[in-house]
Amino acid sequence: MRKRTNTYHPRWSKALEYIYILIGSAAVALAFNVFLLPNRVASGGVSGISTITDAILGWEPAYVQWAFNIPLFIAGVIFLGRQYGLKTLIGTIFLPFIVFVTKDLEPWTTDPLLASLFGGIGVGLGLGIVFRGKGSTGGTDLAAQIINKFTGLSLGTCVALIDGLIVLTAATVFDIERGLYALIGLYVTSKTIDLVQIGWGRSKMVMVITNQQHEVREGILNKIDRGVTKLSAYGGYTDQERPILMCVVDQTEFTKLKQLVKSIDPTAFVVVMDAAEVLGEGFKRV
Repeated sequence: MRKRTNTYHPRWSKALEYIYILIGSAAVALAFNVFLLPNRVASGGVSGISTITDAILGWEPAYVQWAFNIPLFIAGVIFLGRQYGLKTLIGTIFLPFIVFVTKDLEPWTTDPLLASLFGGIGVGLGLGIVFRGKGSTGGTDLAAQIINKFTGLSLGTCVALIDGLIVLTAATVFDIERGLYALIGLYVTSKTIDLVQIGWGRSKMVMVITNQQHEVREGILNKIDRGVTKLSAYGGYTDQERPILMCVVDQTEFTKLKQLVKSIDPTAFVVVMDAAEVLGEGFKRV
């Protein structure tokens, strides 16, 4: 397999992270103003709090977001380090700024269901892009990154857990129906974040137990051009050594692999699992 060289310059990579933060923050702000705020869909986060205060007190959402983000920014500096603090500062300032600049945009829909769906997609897309830039827009997505760092839960799950309380508050302030719409938006946001983080593609991890392991291994290496790992294993019934061949292939290569194994050993035992994300040579850049 040919080795792929990394052509990314460290400085460009670092600059790209800040570009991600700006683009993602703008996407979140736009989705908030054209979908969520005008339809009173408070699908969690500081934006959800600003939606509630706008409806009850008439406070400018951008000002509320800036105000709530200050203590969370301090928490980011403490728990995630100065580099995260700088990136969070950019996101914390820029997102409410875009909210303020675009506040006079006309709503793109007056249907709360459509608003919760597409607003959730827009917010999730924006936050996912920001997270890929290793930054934050402040607010509860920063709290989600802190929890993610210490628990290992996915960022989407962390956002959903934290923002659930805000959704319950919105259901009390508005009505149950709006709360249900907010839950839809929150769910779509968390799934979109994970989608942006992991990607659309799903690779397959294949484990093959065969009496023709040498031929299968050579076929995977030479015909499919994928790496293969030989794992030591023993049969549970015979207690004899039965090595397992493990490899990871793209969706488009999976059918070719099945045909290869079947042509060499029709009696082979094959286990196939989805691999959500694969990092390394031949797949994503680490």
